[in-house]
Amino acid sequence: MNLHDHMIEMGDRAVAAKQQLATLSTRRKNLILEAMAESLDAGRAQIKEANARDMAAGREAGLSDALLDRLLLTDRRIDDMINGVRALTDLKDPVGQKISRWVRPNGLVIQKIRVPIGVIGIIYESRPNVTVDAAALCFKTSNAVILRGGREAIESNMALVDALRAGGASKGIPPHAIQLITVTDHDAVRELVQLQGRVDLIIPRGGEKLIRAVTEQAHVPVIKHYKGNCHIYVDATADQAKALDIIENAKCSRPGVCNAVEKVLLHEALAAEFLPKLVERLTAKRVELRGDAAARAIAPSLLEATDADWDEEYLDLILAIRVVPTLEAAIEHINRHGSHHSDAILSEDQRAQDTFTQQVDTACVYANASTRFTDGGEFGMGAEIGISTDKLHARGPMGLEELTTYKYVVQGSGQIRT
Repeated sequence: MNLHDHMIEMGDRAVAAKQQLATLSTRRKNLILEAMAESLDAGRAQIKEANARDMAAGREAGLSDALLDRLLLTDRRIDDMINGVRALTDLKDPVGQKISRWVRPNGLVIQKIRVPIGVIGIIYESRPNVTVDAAALCFKTSNAVILRGGREAIESNMALVDALRAGGASKGIPPHAIQLITVTDHDAVRELVQLQGRVDLIIPRGGEKLIRAVTEQAHVPVIKHYKGNCHIYVDATADQAKALDIIENAKCSRPGVCNAVEKVLLHEALAAEFLPKLVERLTAKRVELRGDAAARAIAPSLLEATDADWDEEYLDLILAIRVVPTLEAAIEHINRHGSHHSDAILSEDQRAQDTFTQQVDTACVYANASTRFTDGGEFGMGAEIGISTDKLHARGPMGLEELTTYKYVVQGSGQIRT
């Protein structure tokens, strides 16, 4: 079977699965999720062996340390995936929720009710934990899912999906509710995003090149999970000790993830005092620091930042620093160069905090906290499908509710329109 026909078959199977998923009770879905979690735990050795093959191939291919970190599955990360699946059983099922209800003068009873989106295609890179998060979230919301991970994680993804499907099958999951595209050719992505009538939504997670390719080729709706060119602005009134801790955490705790800070903007009133402290702190953490002319005049050890730096997502131990004259200049810079993902102000001035949080055009805006909190689990939403940088339908962490749409159910008793 050629690729085109193979993808059509996957789409048809997903459509059949979504019809069966719509009939599952919350209780049955939770039993299946628990079985999936148990199967992941039982298959831990096979999953780690598959991941070891991916890691070896990644090193041979010259992947960066940050990308290898995104790819690695340790026991702790497998535990996190298992706990994430189990956590979904405790979360309220949005499917069937009555959003609103009203009665018209003619007696029509109108209800607005949450329903699954249908078939969701998810395209992502590097991180195999996305495979489990995406599959479990889609299943909890009665959506069929077609997964297409990066070629660098193909062995890991196949092992994870095998475990999920084996566990689910033991408790009656509909066949083909979870499917993985094992063809690593880029043509598979094009075929998936053009399955109009079979796929209801595409969610791409990855770098700028992937997002652009998907949006340009897609014939079905797309919610973009764009790059994380995240900013922290250090205001003139910032508590400098707190600021050092927050920036170190936002940059160094996991530099290869989308909520890591990539740019720091310093108010000129504190730059001369604060920047040398920041350089000392981050240099000790092996962060490569780049700066504009004003920053380099204070800290000559900084590499020169180019125009391209301000728009780049490094996903590595690299940070660019700019000195700005005002709060307004910081906001203008972020709105021009940021990716509308996560941005923060560090300030003890409430008015400055309010201005920043109101005017910065971003999905998640912080005052005096690390950008690393942009995460469904940290927001109390359980596992998430990713961070949407769009403004329509979903923005920020996409949890269960964001994987549903709604329909109007109208109950009549013989009414006709005159």
